[in-house]
Amino acid sequence: MFSKEESRKLREEFWISFGKSYPRKWIMYKTRIKGLSFKFHFDTKKAMVSIDVEGELEQRIQLWEKLESLKSILINEFLPNAIFEDYFILDNQKEISRIYSTLNGVSIHNKNTWQKTMVFLNGHMEKIEEFFLNYKEILDS
Repeated sequence: MFSKEESRKLREEFWISFGKSYPRKWIMYKTRIKGLSFKFHFDTKKAMVSIDVEGELEQRIQLWEKLESLKSILINEFLPNAIFEDYFILDNQKEISRIYSTLNGVSIHNKNTWQKTMVFLNGHMEKIEEFFLNYKEILDS
């Protein structure tokens, strides 16, 4: 087991190492579409990249419907293992809609899984960004 401080340091070390290994400016929160963002997640059980849809319910529904209309393209051309969840509850109990892909069996506390995780995070986020850039006009309409 790791103390909170040891865990915090490992998390910090991972993200610094990831940034140095894959130095690029990610779109993440700068989609310029209200309520749409891309996220990285890595904990003690899995790594994940996601497309998150947040905000007012009506706005969220409209954006989600556009994403669902592109589902076959996203899965067939970019993220074959993408999971679509129109109703997703975050740890803070906030309700969002999320499209995500996960890598199981890795842990931020296990440095032996970091390289595999970095490759996964980088590759999958590149695919999300490529999808977004190709279909931004549809999502923003």
